[in-house]
Amino acid sequence: MESNTTSVSTTSVGLRYGLLTGLVSIIISFGLFVAHQETSPLRYATFAVLIAGMVLAMKYFKQNNQGFMSFGQGVGIGAVLSAVVGVLTGIFSYVYMSFIDPEVVGRMTEKIRADMEARGGMTDEQIDQAMAMSAKFMNGPFTLIAAVLGTVLVGVVLAMVISAFIKNAQPEFE
Repeated sequence: MESNTTSVSTTSVGLRYGLLTGLVSIIISFGLFVAHQETSPLRYATFAVLIAGMVLAMKYFKQNNQGFMSFGQGVGIGAVLSAVVGVLTGIFSYVYMSFIDPEVVGRMTEKIRADMEARGGMTDEQIDQAMAMSAKFMNGPFTLIAAVLGTVLVGVVLAMVISAFIKNAQPEFE
């Protein structure tokens, strides 16, 4: 008798859950941008969404793979998922900051400047120099590249931790 369970690939699961997780992250980011809360601690909610997306993706993979998932498969799922999320959120941020609300960068730099001045320890020249450097990285395609690389880096680390807990390696001699 044949089994009706079909195993799924790590790539297909990573893509599917990456799209879903990316859309939820975009919705959260859009809400923060519209409410002018782009520098508030609420922006870290996207990390919680990324973690939840990885947990759900890995559990889905296990359910459709006879209850088994190796550590490497979990990391692979997390890497694909985080790459998809990084690309989606990077494109969204670039489009939003470049075309929809170009003043968001100005608001963010003013907040950073105010925080630097409040902390003290830096001269006005040092603050101006730091602001000029950060302005280069907050505009243009660098936003997209930074979002993708940052999300993939954080995503792989998270995937390694999550996979270590969720894995259930298939016995070698069955």
